[in-house]
Amino acid sequence: MTSSPETSAAKSADPVDSLVLHATDNHVAWITLNRPEALNAITPDQRERLIQHLSHASCDPGVRAVVITATGRGFCAGADLRGGPPTGGPQAGERVAGERVAGDVARMIRLGAQRLIGAVLDCEKPVIAAVNGTAAGLGAHLALACDLVLAADSAKFIEVFVRRGLVPDGGGAYLLPRLIGPQRAKELMFFGDALTAADAARLGLVNRVVPADDLEKTARDWAERLATGPTRALALTKQLVNASLDTDRTTAFAAEAAAQEINMTTTDANEGVAAFTERRTPHYRGH
Repeated sequence: MTSSPETSAAKSADPVDSLVLHATDNHVAWITLNRPEALNAITPDQRERLIQHLSHASCDPGVRAVVITATGRGFCAGADLRGGPPTGGPQAGERVAGERVAGDVARMIRLGAQRLIGAVLDCEKPVIAAVNGTAAGLGAHLALACDLVLAADSAKFIEVFVRRGLVPDGGGAYLLPRLIGPQRAKELMFFGDALTAADAARLGLVNRVVPADDLEKTARDWAERLATGPTRALALTKQLVNASLDTDRTTAFAAEAAAQEINMTTTDANEGVAAFTERRTPHYRGH
């Protein structure tokens, strides 16, 4: 897949900026993994930059939707454990050779991969994954944490952990059962077989499969449609749906009522109601 509109992004001397491209176009933030020679395996520095971009998207009124995609043949091969510590030396949660202590692995996962997945789930703007190639391990979870998943017909999803003798991390055991149920999730995690884009769509992991040449255009069409929607209503809807999977009916109903109470104070809610009564198309401003 060709890179997203990174040419409009400001130039930076930070080398990580060339590995995680970022640009905003028509109120859509494009975040593009750009290590095609490594199938876009994520280094610690890249992970931190992804988290930073998602955090900024949440609070930037100029951003109303987000697309995460990648260059080259792969979407993301997972965490790059060979990428070394972040620039500037080891940081909290990063494993350093020869210095592991009890709890270090759990700490690394909690402060690393899980923070990344949490940043996608908690982003206050709708996030689309445009999966251009293989998404394995953490890369699969990065895609599946997004609100909507588009996949090229050549894409594959692999729960690769079992092939390495590892337990799924990066939120996999949380995400998959909620998306496809425990039995299907166990099948993918126990065997680690590659799942085609078509099979992923059949299971409900992917919203739509498109020809590879159409992936960017489809992602752009979806994202720009979301970017013209009632942004705060979408954020509250995302929050409600995500929280509903972990709560009881009484709590979910109370959260729904509270969200609508908050939403009715927004300009977009007033515009939506006015447009309905006036029989015209609403013009949402994102606040």
